[in-house]
Amino acid sequence: MSELNVLVSSAGRRVILVDLFRRALRDLGLAGKVIATDMVRLSATFHHADLGLVVPRCTSDEFVPVMLELCRQHRVKLIIPTIDTELPIYAAHREEFRSEGIEVAVSSPEAVAIAGDKVNTHRWLTEAGLPTVRQTEPEELLAAPGSWRFPLIVKPRGGSLSQGVARVHDEAALRTATSAGGFIVQTIAPGHEFTIDALANRSGKCVCAVPRRRLEVRGGEISKGLTVRSEPLESLAQRACEALPGAYGGLNVQIFLDEASGELNIIEVNARFGGGFPLSCEAGANYPRWLIEELLGLPSTASATAWEGDRVMLRYDDAVFVSAEEAGLR
Repeated sequence: MSELNVLVSSAGRRVILVDLFRRALRDLGLAGKVIATDMVRLSATFHHADLGLVVPRCTSDEFVPVMLELCRQHRVKLIIPTIDTELPIYAAHREEFRSEGIEVAVSSPEAVAIAGDKVNTHRWLTEAGLPTVRQTEPEELLAAPGSWRFPLIVKPRGGSLSQGVARVHDEAALRTATSAGGFIVQTIAPGHEFTIDALANRSGKCVCAVPRRRLEVRGGEISKGLTVRSEPLESLAQRACEALPGAYGGLNVQIFLDEASGELNIIEVNARFGGGFPLSCEAGANYPRWLIEELLGLPSTASATAWEGDRVMLRYDDAVFVSAEEAGLR
């Protein structure tokens, strides 16, 4: 195959991700476009991509039929999901896409369900023997408060981008923070938090895991980060990735490491590319290229070690300028 078109779904602000797939196609000598889809034209990536297409909301009954038709029409062979809400839909229908010769870089429905609900995540971590923090639901804690020590962390069961996450210092604060329902409570893990970008091939093997430390976060997403060589973090992320049933594509594992004691705690797993993945890619973990190589049956250049530690990312704001008509406002 000399041409391959890639589609970045729910593209939003993922401008750099589009560029990384463009570069992978170019480096492999492949012609092709990187297409972006979104619900509206008011998306930077929609206009930065080679082609932007408006599609229904991913929870709509029309979403899968529309995406299948667009992929047929534009000869798309690889879809890259980017947001949590679309993962269950793609996972449930990935065999339907595969029957049309379209690969969706998404894990199995079971793996997506584990990663998408923090109660499921904690249960799975515990059953798999992977280190994690102590966790419960607010009602259970308040029924036996003496067995817990404040401060604690509260999080929405299915939240992302750190939305709704809070530190609480007593029972009154816990009640207030969780009054809307749908929260979990965790003990605070010691040490520093790392996000480990992992790539699972179609056999579920973790081919690479790159730890990056958050130096600064804005709006729940990393704005400054540092890649860190750490065998304990890399090994634990690999174990977690390969323990997930049917893992495939880009994933990330959030782990706290207490360097003084060596204690490790997994607090979350996300079954998609993280917002800070471009740092790992620029450090040498070329997941876009490795995904395409596997898809096309090319000799793999994937390597667990071919990336650079102490690589720093300093993100900044940029803009795409279009007419009101192009943005769908006229």
